[in-house]
Amino acid sequence: MQLDLQERAGSTGEWKATACILCECNCGVEVRLGGADGRSFERIRGDKAHPASQGYTCEKALRLDHYQNGRHRLTAPIRRRRDGTYEPVAWDIAIAEVAAGFARVRDTYGGSTILYYGGGGQGNHLGGGYASATRAALGSIYRSNALAQEKTGEFWVNGKILGAYVRGDIEHAEVAMFIGKNPWQSHSFPHARTTLKEIARDPNRSIVVLDPRRTETAELADFHLALRPGTDAWCLAALGAVIVQEELLDRRWLAEHTIGLAEIEPVLRAVDVDAYAAICDLDPDLIRATARRIASASSVAMFEDLGVQMNLHSTLCSYLEKLLWLLTGNFGNPGGQYVPTSIVNLVGSGSVPRSSVGRRTPVADALIISGLVPCNVIAEEILTDHPDRYRAMLVESANPAHSLADGPRMREALDALEFVVVIDVAMTETAQLADYVLPAASQFEKAESTFFNFEFPHNYFHLRHPVLDPLPGTLPEPEIHARIVETLGALDGVDLGPLAKAAKGSRAAFGAKFLELMSEHPELGPLAPVVLYRTLGPTLPAGLESAALLWGAAQQCALQNRPSLERAGIVGEGTALGDALFEAIISSPSGVTFSVDDHADSWQRVRTPGGQLHLANDILIEALTALATEQPPGGDPEFPLVLTAGERRSFTANTIIRDPAWRKRDPNGALRVSEADAIGLQLSDGDTALLTTRRGSAKVLIEISPMMRPGHVALPNGLGLTHTPGGDPVGVSPNELTSSDHRDPIAGTPYHKHVPARLEPIERITARAESA
Repeated sequence: MQLDLQERAGSTGEWKATACILCECNCGVEVRLGGADGRSFERIRGDKAHPASQGYTCEKALRLDHYQNGRHRLTAPIRRRRDGTYEPVAWDIAIAEVAAGFARVRDTYGGSTILYYGGGGQGNHLGGGYASATRAALGSIYRSNALAQEKTGEFWVNGKILGAYVRGDIEHAEVAMFIGKNPWQSHSFPHARTTLKEIARDPNRSIVVLDPRRTETAELADFHLALRPGTDAWCLAALGAVIVQEELLDRRWLAEHTIGLAEIEPVLRAVDVDAYAAICDLDPDLIRATARRIASASSVAMFEDLGVQMNLHSTLCSYLEKLLWLLTGNFGNPGGQYVPTSIVNLVGSGSVPRSSVGRRTPVADALIISGLVPCNVIAEEILTDHPDRYRAMLVESANPAHSLADGPRMREALDALEFVVVIDVAMTETAQLADYVLPAASQFEKAESTFFNFEFPHNYFHLRHPVLDPLPGTLPEPEIHARIVETLGALDGVDLGPLAKAAKGSRAAFGAKFLELMSEHPELGPLAPVVLYRTLGPTLPAGLESAALLWGAAQQCALQNRPSLERAGIVGEGTALGDALFEAIISSPSGVTFSVDDHADSWQRVRTPGGQLHLANDILIEALTALATEQPPGGDPEFPLVLTAGERRSFTANTIIRDPAWRKRDPNGALRVSEADAIGLQLSDGDTALLTTRRGSAKVLIEISPMMRPGHVALPNGLGLTHTPGGDPVGVSPNELTSSDHRDPIAGTPYHKHVPARLEPIERITARAESA
């Protein structure tokens, strides 16, 4: 929604540009400081100068002071005593002991036994870029983060089909299709709510939603496929089958741009659409009408998200979703799918090479996709008696003790490690199990950025300038990593003085000297982030030292995307183009449009032999074929309900806001149930009930919601946290009820959106106990 907030009469406070950090959109906002110490976020409004959000923001951003100035902030490094309590220590002692602890594990077991987890939440990716230098100094080769809980199945499919990451041009599509996604709450593209309303009002455009819930987005949809939970694969297969069986596919486009149609077409032609519709509890006519609308549109943009990516057949669903836009020729066209430019691509080096998805973990032999260890095998990798098991963890801006499946087992795994270090702003559930906790400056106290920038045709990058000085006792992550790397001795014997001197002269002189140094000392390549930070960083405007890493990223981006940069007005020859991009980034506090793409650019970014899109995938075709005889989910009398363990709501987000007071509604995170289930269980709004899964039980408050279909219940994400150590958690932590072995067989992503469960009124349990 557009917020046009007026300043209070008489207020003269300066507005400072930054961004919201509560979802991947990172909408530009402006904050005005106030309070007795001048550090409170007195007012927050949308930043009209931001190139993507343009003044738009949702209600969550207005509550960011609960993150910046909450009681959760740490102000000194702390060390765990033998009795489990913590004591503050000086930074020099903490760095020395952290470096020594990791070096001890490296020298005893090998650097490969040190797992790195994290690297940034929704808005702080810049600091995580420096962790690569620490990992290189330690020989740490395994890493993971939240993407391995959500997106790696899709990454794997993208890699097989085209070797690049794709997004849908929702803003310009005739048909916008959302699969397991509710952008009204989860956003993921600029001014999402405004865009959804515009599509819904246009009689020539349509919204398609696949979701068991009647979400806010589904309320706007022309086609809402409110399928039975966990049957997404059957529904998507039926849609593809209609396109094939009714000859709605674009054969001319397919013949020109793809290979593999001969392998997939007979499988879809054999699908019994009526039978699959029955499995999904959908009218087959609705499925056919939806498929025809998709096929008849001039453009279709699709967005799959956690509703299917953390659900049964998640990798297969990613494949079937892509088949829908492939069969109808919706790639590289206005309003279709595109491959975005990037400054730093979280998927890996600007693309998803087909050859990059073959490594496996040392213990569980799980597939490593885009360099990420599946989150659901981490506990197994630690707790299994194996010579190559993980022995230590460095956790940064992440909370695996709370956010990963089977919280009790994950805490057991963390406790079994020989050395754990956490870099964070708060004493998180993971920090409470660590040997050392190093307090980071907040996201508003340092230069920061996100690499979730996927817009088209105009893409942007936002280097956020600090709004405040760091809280005394804290350090930005780049400084922490630089100190660890230096203490480990990784830069011993290398004179950085000439490079630092060149940086003071000119950017061009620095670039030449940097290349010379890397040529003379190739071993410094993996340590480049720290080298840049220590040499180029001090020459940058005050507070932007951490942005030094982006100089190298800008040079790489310039090499790969010169035409797109030039269309955006960024020009230069050779390394000067990268310098011009870097200068545009650091001098634009509200963000800068760095690339303007043409639809043909997407084809240039396809990384397959011959540049064609690969429709066939033997593993997934086998899984698709097996649907015909597979037993559909459900039917367990012990667990008759399906729990969505983690639902996005108006006042839930990631867990960086630990203060429950930030939520204006639903402060305790009620369990949403349908009216039919509530009547059957004799439950009313506000009642307490016991929710049980195969992994555990939790007491929940009941909210009867018209959003839920019978048999489906949902808990919000972001709850079950303690505001301060030792306090009582507010709400239910969903991962107290999930299992690490309940996961996709290919990508290892968890089935958090399909957890078999049962629900009982507390009074009934009490009466049963008393009678016994």
